[in-house]
Amino acid sequence: MGMFRRGPRRDGRDAPRDPAFAFFSVDEGARFRRQVRVAFAERGLEVTVHADSVTDSADRQFGLANLAAVCHNDHRGPVVWGELARQHAGMVLRAMDAPSALETLPPDQIRAQLYPRVISGDGLDPGAFGYARSVAPGLYEVLALDLPESVMMLTDEALEPLGRLQELRDRALRNLRELPVEKREAVKDSDGMRFEVLLGDSFYTASRVLALDSVVRQVTGQHITGDGALVAMPFRHQLAFHVIRDTTMIPSLSAMASFAASGYEDTPGAISPYVYWWRGGTLTQLSDEDEDGEGLRIVIGDDFQDLLERLVEKDPPA
Repeated sequence: MGMFRRGPRRDGRDAPRDPAFAFFSVDEGARFRRQVRVAFAERGLEVTVHADSVTDSADRQFGLANLAAVCHNDHRGPVVWGELARQHAGMVLRAMDAPSALETLPPDQIRAQLYPRVISGDGLDPGAFGYARSVAPGLYEVLALDLPESVMMLTDEALEPLGRLQELRDRALRNLRELPVEKREAVKDSDGMRFEVLLGDSFYTASRVLALDSVVRQVTGQHITGDGALVAMPFRHQLAFHVIRDTTMIPSLSAMASFAASGYEDTPGAISPYVYWWRGGTLTQLSDEDEDGEGLRIVIGDDFQDLLERLVEKDPPA
């Protein structure tokens, strides 16, 4: 299945790995960074290249993690890394040099382009995003302004002149619910395992977990029961879900755990490698790394155990 496909085959895994981006070999990492330096130089900016970022003479820093993941996952291979780097450098510098959208857009347009975004807490500055809402261990909801070439995550300072936080969040959620479904795929097998996957270019595809009830109605025409659903958000362009109705949830949970871990690895905009139990808008983590860090395990609490026992009693597996 294409959704489980990893990046293009290049140097073998036995080649020495790049210390910052382990999906590159040492040689591939060096090639990637050369392309980045050239791309910025072509835009008139000389940069100092570090392991996972570049800096210019004004001490502006530009991270490379997302670009590296994009290059790694492009099926065309290293031949296009230079072009991808040029596109990235152009986009970054246009965003840096342009006046702030918060200063040029009218308030009504800002609200029309406002969306909630679920992100990993890695690197999130609590001093700048004090309003960020925890949605699960290590995951947070922030508000973002959608722009033609970029997404601006809004800090406490940026939000202050726009109005009350709850009103802004309500508007952002309404905008999220109105997004179209770009692409949908069903993953299933003959044993009853099944889950739906939403895919799209939108940076808010995975964040639609915040409006899962409306997404399920939109995609399946059905409602989520009181038992909730299994969900996974490996990276920003994917959302997987299985509405819990019977014991097909058991094989689906195992398959989704593998799907989430695989989709999270080496992808731009990575969010979470785990599966969660969605119930009434609350997320409870169900999968985790095993103790040696080499595989996955399912970890459930009393409430989920009760649900499993009830489903098995009602509908014993064949």
